[in-house]
Amino acid sequence: MDPQEYRRIAQLEARHWWYRGMAEVALGLLEGVKLPRPALILDAGCGPGGTSARFKPLGRVVGLDLAPEALNLARHHLAALVRGSVTALPFSNATFDLVLCFDVIYHLWVGDDRLAVKELGRVLKPGGYLLIRVPALEALRGPHDQVVLTRHRYTARELENLVRSAGLEVARLTYANFFLFPPAALWRLAGRLIGPARKPASDVRALPAPLNGLLYQVLRLEGRLMRRFGRFPIGLSLICLAYR
Repeated sequence: MDPQEYRRIAQLEARHWWYRGMAEVALGLLEGVKLPRPALILDAGCGPGGTSARFKPLGRVVGLDLAPEALNLARHHLAALVRGSVTALPFSNATFDLVLCFDVIYHLWVGDDRLAVKELGRVLKPGGYLLIRVPALEALRGPHDQVVLTRHRYTARELENLVRSAGLEVARLTYANFFLFPPAALWRLAGRLIGPARKPASDVRALPAPLNGLLYQVLRLEGRLMRRFGRFPIGLSLICLAYR
């Protein structure tokens, strides 16, 4: 990923609606999960580390990333950082109680997503949990995907098959960002119609405070409904909770 994108994320993720809201969705999926206290947690592909820090109340978080730029930024949030690839994790078998992997295996640098998920499962302790998130649906591919080097956007079946191929059992699997799916799909379609005239640009940008707050509340509501009703049938992202 472009180093500038890491810096942009680092500047925004503490208050940006998407990072705050999706972290709450992820933490909500862990409600009721029995983890040791404190748990040993790996954030595989931690980026600038702001999201990783939101899981500190659950235990000690170790951040891993391949990009030196990301690790330099993550030092502001995490004490334990390791440079490495999700396809060859530098940890022994059965090391972690919880492994997080948010928007990583879709990336062009991850040439073998099946191997990556197998590695994530390998470092889980028996009874440990994997929480993994990916962008959903190739039909939603847009200019942001060009900027962040998206190799693939997934269907629920594809993600489920990847997780099961690593010998893990699926506890929860749902699309996320359900309520924003219609306007986002229209926006991506419009971008496709504009075509080459539109310069590829990141979706990670500052928004006016009222709009940022509104979008955050939409995601918070979605998180509460997800905990109550279980899953959404479509959305901009996919998130899976699995266990060994």
